[in-house]
Amino acid sequence: MKRSQEENKKNAIEFYDLMFNQCKPEEAIERYVGDVYIQHNPHVGDGKEAFIEYFKRMAIEYPGKITYFIRAIAENDLVVLHCHQIWPGDNEYAGMDIFRFDEKGKIVEHWDVLQIVSGESKNNNGLF
Repeated sequence: MKRSQEENKKNAIEFYDLMFNQCKPEEAIERYVGDVYIQHNPHVGDGKEAFIEYFKRMAIEYPGKITYFIRAIAENDLVVLHCHQIWPGDNEYAGMDIFRFDEKGKIVEHWDVLQIVSGESKNNNGLF
């Protein structure tokens, strides 16, 4: 059964919140990811196990890290989340995460781009 774009947006946010904010990557994978998980971020290995290990390590190295969801955009089988990531003791980032969903409404692929929130800008529009 094909899921609606609104359901996919809701599931992308819930997946991200569970793995990043609640530090439960295993549960996030179990609930929201399909048979495969293709990763395009060069800092994270491909597949479910590499994802879990990476975010378990990030929970230890950056306790209190948090993401705020600014907007979610859906088109066909893709959802884009525009987020504000705060990594204590490191940087804040404006992030764009792209998730591809399968026909069952499960996440099967991920891309992301991050920009450091520097506080310097030639305009007053901000990153969010």
